[in-house]
Amino acid sequence: MTENREVFPGDEIAVEEEYLAADGTFVCNGKIYASQIGRLVLDDDECIARVISPNPPNMLKEGDTVYAVVNDTRKTMVTATALCREGTDRAIASSTDATLHVSKISPNYTSSTSEEMRKGDLIRARVIGTKPSLQLTTKDAHLGVVRAQCGLCKTELVRKGENLFCPKCRRSQPRKLADDYGDIRL
Repeated sequence: MTENREVFPGDEIAVEEEYLAADGTFVCNGKIYASQIGRLVLDDDECIARVISPNPPNMLKEGDTVYAVVNDTRKTMVTATALCREGTDRAIASSTDATLHVSKISPNYTSSTSEEMRKGDLIRARVIGTKPSLQLTTKDAHLGVVRAQCGLCKTELVRKGENLFCPKCRRSQPRKLADDYGDIRL
């Protein structure tokens, strides 16, 4: 593997007769050009030209843990917006519209998503698919609702056993709670 110099978008880096264009490159009229700022890597064994960015975009992939806010609940599907990937402050570069199927919410049987999540809840979830859209799961104990507000008075709910309780309205509400509910601040 040959590592070369720093390159900028539009720099000619190789010809198609010698290398295949890979990440961070594009082809025009038989020549390979850099499509991003980065370090040029010419792999002579695989005959691949790529540009490695010093600051790659924050793209979600299967297995990533994300924080998301619930937008809507239907009988068998939750829609949410992914806010950030756990462990990074950078904005997500890929699509942030996500879905959570009722069968992926809890390890126990759930007949309706509204028994486990409500609009406005902040959840921690794991990415289980990115194509054709972002799909999430909250089946693990560390995943689920991490913050929630009362639907009537907007007071932050507190954990009471396996449910949430509104100290102002004195109502109890079920949720699929993460094991550290209430400890998360974004």
